[in-house]
Amino acid sequence: MRANCSSLKTLKSYSIPFKGLKLGKHQFDFEITDSFFNEFEYSLVKKGSLTCKVDLEKQETLMILHFNINGVVERTCDRCLSVFPENVAIAERQIVKFGEDEADEADDEIMVLNRNEHELNLSGLIYEYINVAMPLISICEDEGNTRFCDQEMLEKLKTLSGSIEENEENSTDPRWNVLKNIK
Repeated sequence: MRANCSSLKTLKSYSIPFKGLKLGKHQFDFEITDSFFNEFEYSLVKKGSLTCKVDLEKQETLMILHFNINGVVERTCDRCLSVFPENVAIAERQIVKFGEDEADEADDEIMVLNRNEHELNLSGLIYEYINVAMPLISICEDEGNTRFCDQEMLEKLKTLSGSIEENEENSTDPRWNVLKNIK
């Protein structure tokens, strides 16, 4: 989760100045576009249009953040290499405690902020939630619907995989044939 140094101003718009907030619930809305993903060097997602609603409940010693991220990201199919839209719906929770030392707790769900801090930058959390929500394998087919899948590429792959299998069968080392007879 490394951002470019030039991105500090762009990612600053994803900050919440919590110091002046009254106790209770507050809501913040953020737009996530291509420029957001461009700020992260190794992002799995390069293009997208999402909205992030953050419900913040400020208490005396902590804040509870509820993230709802919805929208569409652009993905590349691992099978045919065509670009397709993928819907995203993410719901996450983050607890932020106030303490003297940031290393008080080592829990993914609990962040510790120094009491001197006055704002919370959410860009890293939003980036992480979106990238973790991406499936390991991206396939543009949707239960047999091939409107995005590049049929020409799929046919080429079938042809190539068939010729590779034929070559493997023909190039088998004859020494292995002796082992096939052992049973």
